Amino acid sequence: MSGVTAPADAPVRSADSPRPRPEGLDLRLLPCALAAWAAAAAAVGVRPVVAVVGAGCCAVTGLAVLLVALTRGRTANPGRDRTAVRTAAGEPSGAGPVAGPAVTRRRGSTGVALAAVLFCAAAAAGSGALRAADLHRGPLPGLARQSAGVTAEVTVTGDPRLTRPRVNGPRSTPPAVVLTAEARRVTAGDGTVTEVRTPVLVFVPLRAVAGRSEDERRTGVRERAAWLRLLPSTRLRLQARAVPSQGGGDRVAAVLRVTGKGPPVVVRGPTAVQRGAGELRAGLRKASDGLSADARALLPGLVVGDTSRVPADLDRAFHATDLVHLLSVSGANLTIVLALLIGPPHLAIRAERRGLAPRFGIPLRGTALLGGLLTLGFVIVCRPEPSVLRAAACGGIALLAIATGRRRSLLPALAAAVLLLVLYDPWLARSYGFLLSVLATGALLTVAPRWSAALQRRRVPGRLAEVLAAAAAAQAVCAPVVAVLAARVSLVAVPCNLFAELAVAPATVLGFAALATAPLAMPAAEALAWLAGWPVEWIAAVARAGAALPGAELDWPGGWTGGLLLAAVTAALVPLGPRLARHPWLCAGCALVLLVAVVRPGPLPRFVTGWPPPGWRLTVCDVFPVESTC
Repeated sequence: MSGVTAPADAPVRSADSPRPRPEGLDLRLLPCALAAWAAAAAAVGVRPVVAVVGAGCCAVTGLAVLLVALTRGRTANPGRDRTAVRTAAGEPSGAGPVAGPAVTRRRGSTGVALAAVLFCAAAAAGSGALRAADLHRGPLPGLARQSAGVTAEVTVTGDPRLTRPRVNGPRSTPPAVVLTAEARRVTAGDGTVTEVRTPVLVFVPLRAVAGRSEDERRTGVRERAAWLRLLPSTRLRLQARAVPSQGGGDRVAAVLRVTGKGPPVVVRGPTAVQRGAGELRAGLRKASDGLSADARALLPGLVVGDTSRVPADLDRAFHATDLVHLLSVSGANLTIVLALLIGPPHLAIRAERRGLAPRFGIPLRGTALLGGLLTLGFVIVCRPEPSVLRAAACGGIALLAIATGRRRSLLPALAAAVLLLVLYDPWLARSYGFLLSVLATGALLTVAPRWSAALQRRRVPGRLAEVLAAAAAAQAVCAPVVAVLAARVSLVAVPCNLFAELAVAPATVLGFAALATAPLAMPAAEALAWLAGWPVEWIAAVARAGAALPGAELDWPGGWTGGLLLAAVTAALVPLGPRLARHPWLCAGCALVLLVAVVRPGPLPRFVTGWPPPGWRLTVCDVFPVESTC
């Protein structure tokens, strides 16, 4: 630029000199986050006393390491001062103990970093000990071991959900309402009243309606609707039987099986904030009532994570194609809304930044504040559950990128978000959903840019290379975890995610617009929901088409053995990608083999397995299950 002169001592780089290499990834916070994650996962799975002892050991060790590091740092200072004096007197800078203090300082910084890791592990273990203590405190754990009847006052902490009916032999178990809550007052059978704060799971068996009169059916439907309309922060009084939780290491101290009949007894209604959030969610459901079955089921799930309308067959299709992340609230939803407000991240701090905020004249700091308020509203409307907190953390990472325009700051932000969330809720350290969210976000920040650059070097268009790299990287790191849970590998996950991604942004933006408009003008909200129904139907069609392919899923060993095996296979195949790309005919052959494995033409299974034999016949007997009346 004209009128700007460089300082006299500034280094001059000639045209032939090598360009400066880009800075690497900032991994300084990563060890602290991993240590806190591991400590929290261990602390919530042991007795609180053991967790406290472990936290104390980490804290004492960290303090000792810190003292040693500081002592070495003070020891290095005299040598550095003497070197500075000799240099000032005219002696050569290399004539003296220069390397010694530098090495000592590096060792001192390593010691400080190790101490920080131990302190984070101690904090996470202490937080986990406090949370785990809630599972052993109070009378409920002992009453649950005795299967005793209790009268409990509980505060609802999560949205009620309806379980799917299960077939057990000739009987079909009727559905039930399940909700998470916190017990606040427990009255035992002998009349003892105890004030507690114990996390519980409330199980409400519903009346069977088969073979009942019309009045009894209507009563059962009204009772079910009353339980399903409960909002978080509502306080209830229950007549229940306390039983132990079946899941090992679960975050609830007991399961309260409601024995009383009728609708819930409400002691205190929900707070004003939760009531407003419930009205917004109900408005979105009402606005989408006129859509097709798939759009009516998916739109609330895509926007606020409300999957109460999703049928079983569509849910299976989303699981088979690894699109289930679209049915739960994810950071992508909030990122789309924030990007609509602020614009692309790389233009966030420039004069030509885009988005709605600069169009309305909102300055950058005001825009960041407005984005923070949007994030807070997102958490309130979608409920502060673990999945929503993960989404808020991922959205916060995107907000940081939009506010600073710095890509390199994203990985430390992810590590900081993991550290804070694990300290806030140590049970997240054992959540598979949290693990999948962190792995996918980390892959998008570290692996996807390198794969995108490699594709662009092979003349793949830039936008297409980014989308392909993002889908492949997320699938590569998440597939082993999915194999642990479901004992399968989806062969159509990457193409299905690519096709579905085309409709996610418009469906999310229009869905949030319908959500915000519903309390003000329902006809306008219905129009916006109708527009959002088109991309939502596209997503549902992609899921159903992908799941209908004969080879959509590949059976794989389950558990951690299967997950580690798939991770090893993935790690072995990834380095072969660049070598394979040099041979177009070999790439085409591999793609053809994969296509045949997914499509499975009719003669192929018979040729491979010998089944079905020639002239085979299939007879189906349709048996209606008898619904249980108990």
